[in-house]
Amino acid sequence: MTTLADILRGIERGVFPAPDLGVTVVPAPSPRETCVVALTGHIVIAADVDPAWVAERVPAGDLSAPTNPPFLSALEEFTGRRVNAIDAMLLAPALKDPADRVAATTGVTELTNHDHPRVERAWRYRDDVRVYGDQYGGLVLTGRGLAGRLECAIEVPEESRGKGHGRRLASAARALIPADAHIWAQVTPGNAASFRTFLAAGYKPVGSEALLVK
Repeated sequence: MTTLADILRGIERGVFPAPDLGVTVVPAPSPRETCVVALTGHIVIAADVDPAWVAERVPAGDLSAPTNPPFLSALEEFTGRRVNAIDAMLLAPALKDPADRVAATTGVTELTNHDHPRVERAWRYRDDVRVYGDQYGGLVLTGRGLAGRLECAIEVPEESRGKGHGRRLASAARALIPADAHIWAQVTPGNAASFRTFLAAGYKPVGSEALLVK
């Protein structure tokens, strides 16, 4: 049986679902997670719903319907969840060269004090969260999120923005994971500054997701 984890691991290898204007329905990856993932020419709905229920609400070949309010509202009601956000999904491979990994993490130290709103939020949606800080008050977090994928988030204090620290932290995330792994970032498309930051750090957009949470 195909799972969302299978699909995401395939994307990490550069293998995407066929752009056939189709919709694939797979089980919710965990009790914590339900989502709609939009890819080029294909939609993946990871939810504990019957494919027939989806087909009744999504016209054949209409790839906009699953990410529009009517369908998402119906999915919210059916699952007892709410849409947390609709984000762009960005993906980058780990930095492999040892010198690059050292350079990317210079000045970044793992923190044991997790009393920060960004960290508290991360623990709600991720497992195995690790938190790192820099001398400018910036944070970079890594953890296991949707379908067990490695995810990151960064935070740059307002007074330190516009100086390249966000790009450095996004690059650090690529060095804080195993050298054979990939790291995902979720960015609200309207947050152009954050989007540019991750693009500059080598992340590439691969799709979008609507995550439904309790």
